[in-house]
Amino acid sequence: MANTQDIRRRIKSIRNTAQITKAMQMVAASKMRKAQQHALAGRPYAALMNKVLVSLQNRTDPRSRRSWC
Repeated sequence: MANTQDIRRRIKSIRNTAQITKAMQMVAASKMRKAQQHALAGRPYAALMNKVLVSLQNRTDPRSRRSWC
């Protein structure tokens, strides 16, 4: 049977592990928010590029297209 000192040491260890885990979760959440903001910021650029490419495709003669494969 564990004595009082061993039990207290184990409780302290569990608290420290929980504190580290919480800090890691907060860092991960912050990184996720940042990545989501960057993804959302890139959407207008992607939409504009899509419009440009569709416009170029519509302006080219389909008979003059080459196969790039």
